[in-house]
Formats: sequence, structure tokens, C-alpha cells
Amino acid sequence: EPTGPHRRASSAISLFLDIGQGAGLAGASGVRPFLPPLLAGALAGGDIGVDFDRGPFAFLESPAFLLVVLVLAVVAYAAERARVGRPLEVGLSILGIGLGALLFAGVLATAGREAWPGLIAGAACAALGFAGVARLLVRARRRADPSAAALFTVYGDLAALGLAAVSIFVPPVGLVALVAFVVLAVRGRAGAGDKYEGLRILR
Repeated sequence: EPTGPHRRASSAISLFLDIGQGAGLAGASGVRPFLPPLLAGALAGGDIGVDFDRGPFAFLESPAFLLVVLVLAVVAYAAERARVGRPLEVGLSILGIGLGALLFAGVLATAGREAWPGLIAGAACAALGFAGVARLLVRARRRADPSAAALFTVYGDLAALGLAAVSIFVPPVGLVALVAFVVLAVRGRAGAGDKYEGLRILR
């Protein structure tokens, strides 16, 4: 059994991996809120890569919770087909931030750590995922032909699912994704600013 410096190094590595996994799951939930918790909950039920049993967030892998998320997903997809617009965008962002906070906190609690920092960090990571990817997809969907708009929802779901899966099994990827979200968010704001300046010039 490791002692002294070896134990501290092992603990630091474990914390790093937990943070990476939590950040990745939370960020993926910000991109699209449904598939990351469904994937994490399903895998946790079989103790594959993640497990919420050993903490107060065991409900994240409960059939009842997963069913609620699935029902919300169906409702959201129907609303997107009806082109509800801005209210749905706001609702999805709030839902993604909430689920991201729960997933990050659940990862920390399962490892025997304080869960409350995960609620804060998870909400922040999900917000980055939304700002970096989800908003870009929303803008692209608005500009696209109605027949092709649904493809951007599929792209978002695939990106969220892929990030969640990789973050569970290769946790450091979750931290790399956060950097990518920041870059995309900054570029997106810069592009929007350039477009606004161009409209002002045309006027």
C-alpha cells in the first residue's frame, strides 16, 4: 500500500481523473442535456466506468430518474420539430446546466469527496458547453433550410454523447473539451460582433 509522497501522488491523480470525468460529463450536458446523463446512468447501473451507488447521488442511475430524462428528451425533440424557438433554447440551457451540476457532483461524491464544489463547477462546465457548441448549433439551425435543420440537433446529440463516453473512460479529455469550449465561445462572440459591425456600416 502506498505511503507518504506516493499516497499523496496517487490521491492527486485520482482527484485529477475525477475532475476530468465530471467536467466532461457536465460539459457534454451543456452541449445537449439528454444523452450524457442517460449514458452515465446506464453505465453506472452496470458499474462500467462510473458508479453513483456510493453516495447521495445514487438516483442518477435509478430507472425513475433515467425515465424522466427520457421523457423530457421526447418532449424537447417534439418542441424542436415544432420550431418553438427561444423559449426552448432557454429551457434546454437551464436543464443542461442543472444536469451537468448533478453529474459532476455525483462523480465527486462517489469518490468520497465533497459534492458541493461539483455542483458549482458542473454548472460552469455545462454553461461553457452551451456557449461553445449549443449556441453555434442553434444559430446554424435558424439559418438552415427547415428540411435540414433537424440535422444540427443530431450533430449536437452525437457530439454530446461522444464527449460523455470518452470522458467516462478517458477523463482528461473532459478538461481538453473545456478549453475547446472557451475557444469556440470566444470565436462565436467575435464572429457575432463582426457581423453586427458590418450591419452598422451598411446602415
